[in-house]
Amino acid sequence: MSKTLKFAVLPGDGIGPEVMNVALKVLEAATKPSGITLEYESADVGGIAIDNHGVALPDSTLDVCKASDAILFGSVGGPKWENLPPKEQPERAALLPIRKAFSLFANVRPGLLFKELVDASPLKTERIPDGIDIVCIRELTGGIYFGQPKETRELENGELEAIDTMVYKTSEIERIAEVAAQTALGRGKRVCSVDKANVLETSVLWRKTVTAFFEEKYPELELSHMYVDNAAMQLARDPNQFDVLFTENMFGDILSDEMAVICGSMGMMSSASLGTAKNGHGQPFGLYEPAGGTAPDIAGQGVANPCAQVLSGAMMLRFSFGLGDIADRIEAAIKSAVQNDIRTGDIAFGKKAIGTEAMCDAIIERL
Repeated sequence: MSKTLKFAVLPGDGIGPEVMNVALKVLEAATKPSGITLEYESADVGGIAIDNHGVALPDSTLDVCKASDAILFGSVGGPKWENLPPKEQPERAALLPIRKAFSLFANVRPGLLFKELVDASPLKTERIPDGIDIVCIRELTGGIYFGQPKETRELENGELEAIDTMVYKTSEIERIAEVAAQTALGRGKRVCSVDKANVLETSVLWRKTVTAFFEEKYPELELSHMYVDNAAMQLARDPNQFDVLFTENMFGDILSDEMAVICGSMGMMSSASLGTAKNGHGQPFGLYEPAGGTAPDIAGQGVANPCAQVLSGAMMLRFSFGLGDIADRIEAAIKSAVQNDIRTGDIAFGKKAIGTEAMCDAIIERL
């Protein structure tokens, strides 16, 4: 196989550069035997971009992304920039514009907890004796976060009134349903659509559209519906009753974070944000990032868990470059390391903790 993978590397802040360095080493080691060349360009984003360029997402960084077939993203933010106006802070001023620029409408977040790490979960071991293996898919560019009007205004009596608008179109619902269906086809062929159809007009349309879509296009899949409040309870009670669950933007924001908590360390959680556009390889353009934050308390100490960043790189290989076989090898290498008690401090649980670079070596050794 002779292939060049061209992607943008945005390490960001805190532990971002450290774990990104590991991800690139693992990607290089995993792809080189197949004759694949990695071609990537690094650029500033988040707090470091504010320091160096005055804004969280400089035009130069956006240009690097536009010239690439995917984006491997680190983490942004930290105490240094918390006093900036909300719209200028690293998270909002970097991630939201990137999502908009590339129409990244589908967030795919695996909820994976290895059996050996069940102690990392706040759930009782007897509820998850074999760990957790589910996927949460969140619509990313619609709903109440983007609907208009969105404003705070003063009424005639001097009282303030704030307005957020939730809007969804049939086409937006159908395209996220397609992502959920395709994901389920490669897993257990079960999909749970989450809404609030007993209260919200948008959810009534959501449920009606999803039902018709699956009946017409994917009758072989098992589709169920669940109200979001019940879904939150069921995730805490028995997460493995789900295989693939998908929902609108705000509900997905909340449920995917709940899923991350019950799956233990954020250092193991990866994610993909996929767009409508196809890249130069005929695959979806996507942004791939760990679900955790910048961890400024341990930044620069060489102890951060790089697995989430590495797993995000594996997702990039699978979704944006069609290299699922190599992604499988990376994921298996990480699982093997953990099963053999090779772990960073956040997942050690009484075992000997190793550093970031040692975990990198252990993953590469097992590829």
